[in-house]
Amino acid sequence: MNKTKRFCAIALAAMMAVTAFAGCGGSDTTTNNGGSTGTASTVGGGTSAVTVDSVEDPLYGEGANGTINLKVWGPDAAQEILKEQCAAFSEKMKPYGDVQIEVVPQGESDSAALVLNDATAAADVFGFACDNLDKLARTGNLLEVTNADKEFVINSNSEGSVGAATYKDKIYGYPETGDNSYILAYDKKVVSADQAKTLEGTLEACKAANKQFVMDCGNGYYACLFMFTGGMTIDGLEKDGTQKFVDYDEDKVAKTVLAFHTLLTKYSDTLLNGENTKIADGFQSGTVGAGVDGSWNFAADKAALGDDAGFAILPTIDVDGTATPIVNMFGYKLLGVNASTKYPSTSIELAKYLTGEECQQARAEKLNWGPSNKAVAESDVVKNDEALSAILAQSANSVAQVGIADTFWTPTGTLGNKVADAKNPMDEAACKELVQQTKANIRDE
Repeated sequence: MNKTKRFCAIALAAMMAVTAFAGCGGSDTTTNNGGSTGTASTVGGGTSAVTVDSVEDPLYGEGANGTINLKVWGPDAAQEILKEQCAAFSEKMKPYGDVQIEVVPQGESDSAALVLNDATAAADVFGFACDNLDKLARTGNLLEVTNADKEFVINSNSEGSVGAATYKDKIYGYPETGDNSYILAYDKKVVSADQAKTLEGTLEACKAANKQFVMDCGNGYYACLFMFTGGMTIDGLEKDGTQKFVDYDEDKVAKTVLAFHTLLTKYSDTLLNGENTKIADGFQSGTVGAGVDGSWNFAADKAALGDDAGFAILPTIDVDGTATPIVNMFGYKLLGVNASTKYPSTSIELAKYLTGEECQQARAEKLNWGPSNKAVAESDVVKNDEALSAILAQSANSVAQVGIADTFWTPTGTLGNKVADAKNPMDEAACKELVQQTKANIRDE
């Protein structure tokens, strides 16, 4: 058997073996989950039962001294568990080859830019926010997910997360989480569960208790809900790279924006238009009753309020007498396989392993990450967690955070500030003009 064929046979055996144990395998305005580069650590090792020969086949690259060396990027908060899971993968691979995995801290918010800058220096497997998928796929920096791997992704994960991993009808990422979004966080001593169902009830409860309601209205990531709730939503990018919008009823959007403006300005003394980091701080100090908060802050909210921490899907708002569900931006975290990796087959198996049921279950338990995996979403660890249950339920009233033009955020944030400005009275005609101007600015900036 020649070297290339021998390596292929070994790689196939390795993939079959990892699939057998595949119970574990198979955001910052846009992501809000930063991270930083740091000291790397290496896991794995041991004497291989089978030595992988060096080969010249460009598909597989060269196995240096019988060892496959991989690098994985993940956020600071997940370093400990990521090292454990990579070590478990290396252990499972021992009968087929020596896999050494270097785990490096790197936040999902910056990883795509680093890959685009120099893919050859980037990790073999890396986490990234789904709004960067199109850039990475369009530039050929991600390996397409095909065949059995594609079926694994589709069958294991929620429809929304699979859609977020798809570019031009092809899958390029392995869904890792299904919680990169925001919902209502509230103090149960201030807001009842019934009041939390409507924005009107939430604001009135905060006002009655002399507490603030926090929302970052000037941040396009949150302010988009003013338009999305009325039906003005996005649908990827046009051929020229500008933002594409779905067809919508201008009058309905204008009426919805007016409803938000009327309500928020009515409670202008209660509304705190500021960064959502003020929510947990306000819970701690007793000045905040509720706020629109992201999943990355749930732990801080729980720490501040303890048993009084409440979480719910975004409340409804009354639009012309109809209780209308608020529609938000919903993102997912994905793992990608670098198209420049020397070891595509092993990298693919590692990505599948890290995004599989067992590994997502462990991260839900230890990190409180919301899963994309359908089985984990039905587990007790999710069902018994009010925050995780709410964030996953919110995905049904959301717009996927994919195909976002860079020009989307600033004009949308400007709209949000105007909607929340009590000193800027608007009628329906003014709201329609504001929406039209916002769309024009998004398209033309």
